[in-house]
Amino acid sequence: MDMKKISIAIIVIAALMSVVLAAEKKESPKAAAPKAAAPAPASGATSTTFSVVGSLAGAFIFTFLWLLPSSESHNPSAKWLISSLQSGASVICQSASSKMTTSVERAQYSDRVPIRSIILRPDGGSGLAGQQARVGGWVKTGRKADKDAFAFLELNDGSCAGNLQIIVEADKGDLGQLVLTGTCLQVDGVLKLPPDGKKQKVELQVEKVIHVGVVDASKYPLPKTRLPLELLRDYVHLRARTNTMGAVARIRDELSYATKRFFHERGFRYVNTPNITTSDCEGAGEMFQVTTLISEAEKLEKNLIKNPPPSEVDVESAKLIIKQRGNDVAQLKSAEQDGKIDYSQDFFARQAFLTVSGQLQLESYACALSTVYTFGPTFRAEKSHTSRHLAEFWMVEPEMAFAELEHDMDCAEDYVKFMCQWLLDHCMEDMEFFADKIDKSCIDRITMSAKTPFARITYTEAVELLTEAVKNGKKFENHVEWGIDLASEHERYLTEVKFQKPVIVYNYPKEIKAFYMRLNDDSKTVAAMDVLVPKVGELIGGSQREERYDVMLSRMKEMGLPIEPYEWYLDLRRYGTVKHCGFGLGFERMVQFATGLDNIKDCMPFPRSAGRADL
Repeated sequence: MDMKKISIAIIVIAALMSVVLAAEKKESPKAAAPKAAAPAPASGATSTTFSVVGSLAGAFIFTFLWLLPSSESHNPSAKWLISSLQSGASVICQSASSKMTTSVERAQYSDRVPIRSIILRPDGGSGLAGQQARVGGWVKTGRKADKDAFAFLELNDGSCAGNLQIIVEADKGDLGQLVLTGTCLQVDGVLKLPPDGKKQKVELQVEKVIHVGVVDASKYPLPKTRLPLELLRDYVHLRARTNTMGAVARIRDELSYATKRFFHERGFRYVNTPNITTSDCEGAGEMFQVTTLISEAEKLEKNLIKNPPPSEVDVESAKLIIKQRGNDVAQLKSAEQDGKIDYSQDFFARQAFLTVSGQLQLESYACALSTVYTFGPTFRAEKSHTSRHLAEFWMVEPEMAFAELEHDMDCAEDYVKFMCQWLLDHCMEDMEFFADKIDKSCIDRITMSAKTPFARITYTEAVELLTEAVKNGKKFENHVEWGIDLASEHERYLTEVKFQKPVIVYNYPKEIKAFYMRLNDDSKTVAAMDVLVPKVGELIGGSQREERYDVMLSRMKEMGLPIEPYEWYLDLRRYGTVKHCGFGLGFERMVQFATGLDNIKDCMPFPRSAGRADL
């Protein structure tokens, strides 16, 4: 048999098998721990591909066997080739057959079909035409047609940014109610192809209305038209129904999952650190106090003002009540002359606060498990009304033993890049929404951050660059000199103008950094680093921790910190100390960086800030 023919046949078989394997890999779920429940959409386009590949393979095999001379059919090489062709064709045809199966995929714990599993298919859902489906969601827009004979409704269930158009005939329900924005519907129907020229690839013809959650249009605060995000903060309990806040919620979810996946895949253990603490990580004193002690004296005074004086009959009983309350107040007061609260009478028998960071507690686990992280809420009592600050926000905080500042910067950069790439791979629909409606450069910014090495400069070099910019005519509101804490405008100049990419600044003056950061050999700077990104400024703050007991004790005294509350923290340096490092990423700032939203209050489901704590 002609070996040239054999070679050609082998090449063709290899090519066909490559197509199969590539498509299989693209279709299959990722190998890592599965994220919950949303079923992967079936691929009508891939089904077509496999059908074509299978047909071509069959045609090739038939032609080859037909052309093969009978005299060569018993040749060992020919036998092997025929067997290989038959096996390859079998695999291709089986794959094509499995991919050709098309059916709607219900939610795991519901009878409904998530809208995303219909409209986010590669074919836009057209491959599901003729299938029965039950869908549920909230009406975005609706209109009657053909003299009120039926209505077109745009339904969204939050599973994706897109809507599914449904068609409801007048005999199926009250169209006047169904078309109102905000109405909740669950319906049964048949998916069908829309008329040519329509934007959507599939629509649902309703056969039965299962549920209607009515809306009073005169009072519903979310109209069809877009409301300013600032106004939506007055309706924090409803704003998740808007396109913007729905997209924010999905972005937060994906970034949260990406965070856990990143650290889990790299051997980090998740540790639950406390929300109530007796330690101030930052040493700034801007903490919310947790106490059950109430000023009974003030309470009594307010009660007497609010209520009318007692009648003569009740005077004696009122005196007894006041006397008893006075005794209660006395017990709450310290024996000291200055009248300070005796916290031994409080719930925790000492002063307690909402945490500003889980770092200190996390270090104790890093000094046992080596690589750990926490991810949870933190609280700062800063009376700030800027677009960059919240009183309650979430922090991602890893800690690594046997690691130094260079390792800390490497981990921080890899983590940010991982999250950016995750958004590009898994959230493109929502990212395109933000690029269209909020910030046209957000996708380019995320792509650049995922692909480009971050710049790394010392704090001293950063100040020199800013000083040079001032000499060249750049004006900053905040003065530039060595020793200042870089302002947001300085950070954004470095990232958006000078380097045009994320920048890591390290080795800061010790006077502007926390007591736990490792003192450098120059005794002027500490091994601290900040990751600065365009649009936001500081995204991450971290450092190598001071592992030397005597140096840390000296730093604490130098900064005027009380030693007793930190004795346990010093124990980590007394017993088996080790070089270690870590950082904290403000999760809402990462959301802001990704979406391009101007105000961080729109990056949090239920924002808390000075003067505002709705719900």
